[in-house]
Amino acid sequence: MKHNQMRQVVFPILAAFIWGTAFVAQDMCADAMGAFAFNASRYFIAVLALLVVIVISDKLKKDKPVLSPAEKKAANRQLWLGGLCCGAALAMASNFQQAGMVAGTDSGKAGFLTALYVVLVPVCGLFFKRKVSLPVWIAVALSVIALYLLCINGEFSLAPGDLLILACAVCFTIHILVIDHFTATVDGVKLSCLQFLFAALISTVCMFLFEDVDFAAIWGCILPLLYVGIFSCGVGYTLQILAQKGSNPTVVTILLSLESVFAVIAGAIILKQQMSVREYIGCAVMFIAVILAQIQFPEKKKAE
Repeated sequence: MKHNQMRQVVFPILAAFIWGTAFVAQDMCADAMGAFAFNASRYFIAVLALLVVIVISDKLKKDKPVLSPAEKKAANRQLWLGGLCCGAALAMASNFQQAGMVAGTDSGKAGFLTALYVVLVPVCGLFFKRKVSLPVWIAVALSVIALYLLCINGEFSLAPGDLLILACAVCFTIHILVIDHFTATVDGVKLSCLQFLFAALISTVCMFLFEDVDFAAIWGCILPLLYVGIFSCGVGYTLQILAQKGSNPTVVTILLSLESVFAVIAGAIILKQQMSVREYIGCAVMFIAVILAQIQFPEKKKAE
C-alpha cells in the first residue's frame, strides 16, 4: 500500500477510534457544564496543543518554500478563510448536536442522525460533479443499516430535538466538503488549528449569551476536557483533515463513521456494558461496508 493510500485509510480509522472512545470523557462533562462552555473549553485546549505542534514542526522543516510577498499574502488569506469556514461549520455542528441532546434526543439516536453525513456527503458531491462508484454507494447504504443497528433500540420516531441533530448532520456535511475544498492548497495542521480558534470564539460568545458560566465546574472537569481537547479535537480532527487531502470524501466519511462501532466496543470494555446480538451484527455490517469502500474495481474500457 502506497504512503498516500495508507494515510487515507489509517488516519480516518484512528480518528474514528479516538472519537468513539471519547464518549466516556464527554459524559463526565455533560452534567457539569453547558454545551457552549464544554465546546469552547475543548476547542481552546485544541488550539494550544496544535500551536505547540506547529512551532515544533516549523523549526524541524529544512526545505521551506520561498514565496514572494504577494504569494505569502494570498496563501495566508486562503488559510484564514479556510479556518473561518471550517470553524464556523464545526461550531454549528457540535452545538446543534449538544442542543439536540439537551432537548431530549438520546445519545444512540443522536449518533445515528449525526452519522447521516455518510449519505449527505456523496449526495451533495453530485452537485459538484464528484462521481461516486456503485460499490461505494452500496457501502454507504450498508453503513446506514449498520448505524441503525448500532444506535437505535426500539421504535424510531422523530422528536423536536431530532431536528437539531439533523441540522448538526447537515453542518458536518458542510464541514467535510469545506475541508475537501481547502486541503488542496493549505497546510492541514495550521488549518485545523485555525478552525478550532474560530469554533472556540463562536462557542465562547454563545456561552456568555445563553449560559450561566461556572468556571469552578469547568476546572473540576479539567482532566476529561484535556482528553477531548488534545485527543478528540487536536488529534482526531487533524487526522481527518490530513486524511481528506487528495482523497475521496465519501470513502473518508465511511471510515469516520466507524466511530459508532468503536463507541459501542469502548462502552463494552471500559464501562462493562453488555453488547447485544443486534450490535454485533451492526459492527459486522459496518466492517463489510468499510472493506467494500476500499476495494478498487477495474473500470470498464469504452469501446472504440
